[in-house]
Amino acid sequence: MMSKDCQVPNYDLNDYFSKTSDSVLIIPVINEGNKIKKQLENIKIKKIQEIVDVVIVDGGSTDGSLERSFLEKQGVRALLVKDDGGRLSSQLRIAYYWALQEEYKTIITIDGNGKDDVSFIFNIQERLDQGYDYVQGSRYINGGKSINTPFDRMIASRFLHAPMISLASGFKFTDTTNGFRGYSSKFLKDERVNPFRDIFINYELLFYLSIRAAKLKFKVCEEPVSRMYPKNEVTPTKISGFSGRLRILKETLLAALGYFDPTNMQ
Repeated sequence: MMSKDCQVPNYDLNDYFSKTSDSVLIIPVINEGNKIKKQLENIKIKKIQEIVDVVIVDGGSTDGSLERSFLEKQGVRALLVKDDGGRLSSQLRIAYYWALQEEYKTIITIDGNGKDDVSFIFNIQERLDQGYDYVQGSRYINGGKSINTPFDRMIASRFLHAPMISLASGFKFTDTTNGFRGYSSKFLKDERVNPFRDIFINYELLFYLSIRAAKLKFKVCEEPVSRMYPKNEVTPTKISGFSGRLRILKETLLAALGYFDPTNMQ
């Protein structure tokens, strides 16, 4: 059962279609422009809506990329718009809460910046159907692809972030900065997890959930995915500069040390 004390940022709901699946694909965005448009068109072309409902959770876009007529044409079920503070973790709390209220059994997330190959959504869903509670997409395991990944990001994700999360969780992860993931509703509803807390604002929720799933002995696996960065272009990211990377490192360390565990917050 979900806690009655869920802390969820304020948001506006734009509901376009009825629920058609037990699984939902959540795409967090903010000012992704043509990248999210192309991604949604690709999702429709590959008929991914045959296995999931597609939902956008917007952090406050001002670029006009999320017009209702376009989203409806691409078969997007709903648009959730954050009307509160915070970054990615705040968006995800909104989306997870809404999805659980809608009684979705499984939830998949993928970034909305067009770097990920949406074809692998089928593989993530297959793992969830097999009974896994947390599926981490990885470009660094057999079958995965890391294309044009900036050298500094590859070093940080493979040799700093993933080892810290692995050591803390007891599960050998290889790509814990990757937002391409799958969750069971059972995992997100568990009171020992309790993701609906205001302490999750920036990116810490992603790191916390990776650790918590393995530590609580939920069924966890990695699944190969493909991520491609644009060649000879500015890297699409919301994390920039030394301060941004230092913040990510701090959030990872806090998660690894158990700072966000519910038992430590009482």
